[in-house]
Amino acid sequence: MEILRGNAVVGQSGGPTAAINASLAGVISGLLECENVTTVYGMRNGIEGFLREDLIDLTSVFGNDEKESKLRLLSHTPASALGSCRKKLPAPEGNEEFYENLISLFKKYDIRYFFYIGGNDSMDTVAKLTKYTANCNYDIKVIGVPKTIDNDLCATDHTPGFGSAAKYIATTVQEIIRDCAVYTVPAVTIVEIMGRDAGWLTVSSGLGRIVTGYAPDYIYLPERDFSLDRFIDDVKAALSRHPNVVIAVSEGLRDKNGTYVGEGTQSGVADVFGHKYLSGTGKALELYVKEKLGCKVRSVELNISQRCASHIASRRDIEESFNVGLAAAKAAEGGCTGCMMAIEREEGDGYSVKYTAKEIAGIANAVKRVPDGFINGEGNNVTDEALRYILPLIEGEIDLDYKCGLPEYFVFN
Repeated sequence: MEILRGNAVVGQSGGPTAAINASLAGVISGLLECENVTTVYGMRNGIEGFLREDLIDLTSVFGNDEKESKLRLLSHTPASALGSCRKKLPAPEGNEEFYENLISLFKKYDIRYFFYIGGNDSMDTVAKLTKYTANCNYDIKVIGVPKTIDNDLCATDHTPGFGSAAKYIATTVQEIIRDCAVYTVPAVTIVEIMGRDAGWLTVSSGLGRIVTGYAPDYIYLPERDFSLDRFIDDVKAALSRHPNVVIAVSEGLRDKNGTYVGEGTQSGVADVFGHKYLSGTGKALELYVKEKLGCKVRSVELNISQRCASHIASRRDIEESFNVGLAAAKAAEGGCTGCMMAIEREEGDGYSVKYTAKEIAGIANAVKRVPDGFINGEGNNVTDEALRYILPLIEGEIDLDYKCGLPEYFVFN
């Protein structure tokens, strides 16, 4: 195999997580050890920043005696340290001028290795770059590094960032259940959890069932058509059993016609990938319960805390996120291109994983939904099998550095 020498660039895209910087740290660590890579660049705000030539020399930042401590601090920092974007690249066909400009920038900075850390839409960018560079007479390795709290990327057992978000959700729901249990007045609390097309995060709200014995009365996922009439019947049944009802719902709940439950409270605005900005599902259900039952009711939207709560990050998630970034660097050095690194759960007793490269063409723009076996027959809760799948991903806590009682974070100047 011909040795490919030059520089590397890495960027972050899409919604941030508590673990995305751990993957960045893994990529940086691996590339600094690669003798064929001279300089590692970071693009500010993803591909948008690269097109503006807004780059950071990561070799200068991390290539010194403080490398390990800096990478550790970066790994424990929430959100995207390099910044993010949601830019949709045009199709390679018919947009040669755009891609020729991009290739000219690769040549200008001698970029031979391109790494993009992100979710479904980011893998779309990797797929388009892969398709164009395959026939452009410029040798460059293009690698996707998975990231998304939604856990909806195909070809990987789970995604970096999901475990930490699941840990935050499971813990917060346990706290909500205990708070609601102090009164005897009949009341309903509806917890809205992120998840447009896949309900993995909402599944995690039930983890307490197999750990502490406490869990939401019902869990509703976007994988099942939602019926307001059946929902009210469920609420009535729960109130007949005890006065303090807690329900977890995905933000992406839709009825049999595909209409979002919270559509009446939403702006209708969509991002560049065509995804509507969702919110208000919990509030819509709160108002409906109030109208139909007249009892005390409130809704809680966990919102962005689900993806940035690094103070309760899963140690396993942070470690795997670093390792998948490290594996991406090693795969690229070995000649891999047009792929995304994936986590494979190994069979046997206990929990162990390995990291493999999967072809990007079969991953981009696909969604991995919660399987039928993880949802109960009534479509209003999840199975213990689903919870056992998630439980290993939330295990362990990270040892944060604190200053005056607050966590310290890494910031690029």
